[in-house]
Amino acid sequence: MTAAEGAGRLLVVDDEATVRELLSATLRFAGFEVISAATGGEAVAAAAEAPPDLVLLDVMLPDTDGFEVVRRLREQRTGGTRGPVPVLFLTARDGRADKITGLSLGADDYVTKPFDLEELIARIRAILRRTTSNGSDVLTVGPLALDADGHQVTRSGEPVRVSPTEFRLLRYLMENAGRVVSKAQILDRVWQYDFGGDASIVDTYISYLRRKVDAEEPKLIHTVHGVGYVMREPPR
Repeated sequence: MTAAEGAGRLLVVDDEATVRELLSATLRFAGFEVISAATGGEAVAAAAEAPPDLVLLDVMLPDTDGFEVVRRLREQRTGGTRGPVPVLFLTARDGRADKITGLSLGADDYVTKPFDLEELIARIRAILRRTTSNGSDVLTVGPLALDADGHQVTRSGEPVRVSPTEFRLLRYLMENAGRVVSKAQILDRVWQYDFGGDASIVDTYISYLRRKVDAEEPKLIHTVHGVGYVMREPPR
């Protein structure tokens, strides 16, 4: 992976030196610029000195919890020209209440330790694609492009006609390219079901999309059996 592919400044916040150093080294190798902090106070100070494009934040810190750090980071960015800093929580706490608290504060993702480094990098890239578009709401994955403002989809420059529901599903998959999303997550995001909808509708619409955007090679939408679906960039 090149620096251009991984462009972005990341702030890694974790009080465990081993975890912090491993993450920092891995992310630098993936092409990111990385700064790190061991406490909430250090994180807020570091973000003020060199505003990050994304924060990887441990919930359990020695001086405060990650939720309070998010609040302080949001206040720090208020009134500036940049929007709220994206946050991805890294934590050993997997309770539903913690996840709800984190997401309600505007966190962009929530990863439970131990985590897979390759998956973590894919999630980081997905968040950065959504938040560093420089005013252009166009998503691209390989030969596929989705213009959210113009409500248009093209593959290799050729227009693809999709229904409004297919458009929302495709956009969600492209926003999370490289990350496996479950049927429950798709239902909640695309159909706004509170995990109580008929999951077979996801399979049906994935089939519709494949016929329209994956009729030729390379295939972009992949099934991860027992887990969900993922949109992946074609091999280079």
